[in-house]
Amino acid sequence: MGGAQEPPAPAAPLLIACALGIERFALRTGRTGGVQGPGPVSIIRSGMGPRAAENAVRTALGQHGAKGAAVIASGFCAGLEPGMHPGDLVVAEETRDAGGTTACTGTGLMVDALVRVVPGRTVHTGPLAGSGHVVRGPERAGLRATGAIAVDMESAATLRTAVRTGSRPVAAVRVVVDAPEHELVRIGTVRGGISAFRVLRAVLPAFHEWHRSLLLPRR
Repeated sequence: MGGAQEPPAPAAPLLIACALGIERFALRTGRTGGVQGPGPVSIIRSGMGPRAAENAVRTALGQHGAKGAAVIASGFCAGLEPGMHPGDLVVAEETRDAGGTTACTGTGLMVDALVRVVPGRTVHTGPLAGSGHVVRGPERAGLRATGAIAVDMESAATLRTAVRTGSRPVAAVRVVVDAPEHELVRIGTVRGGISAFRVLRAVLPAFHEWHRSLLLPRR
């Protein structure tokens, strides 16, 4: 008789990092559609800015059980391209800031999942810029000239820190809360902010699908 089989290794966890309490609230209370991730899921609030994101992600990935975790940076962003609208989705092909460039994993998988989960919403793909402050006016035009399609303060730092702590899949998915023709002053006080919040509440099943797809054996 053969020996007892080893139990299957637990699936790698998924860490979702966002900066604001309202972003974490949207992700934690949003619909799941009955979809469960292949491994444990943690949603952390890092606080605003690159340094806060670095510290929070490094701490989270250093905890017991976080080895090999996939990491998604999520929340709101500012769109840079004309024609973008609040509630549009941005899936980064890479994140970039003064600290360097980080390539994202499975961008096509994430786009496909979002199209299924949030039908009717426009999904943009391209480079996502990082900034240490809120970007407005002419500075947005300068970032757009570099090829970036959107900007936020934490995604680049989040993903850079994640890959420096170990080999792992990373992604950045943001919801446009304001754009060149739809500049927002305060989240939640105008229709654009509410629209972005509702979209963010809907994306979690797509994150689970992306995570599961990455764990499937490749043929």
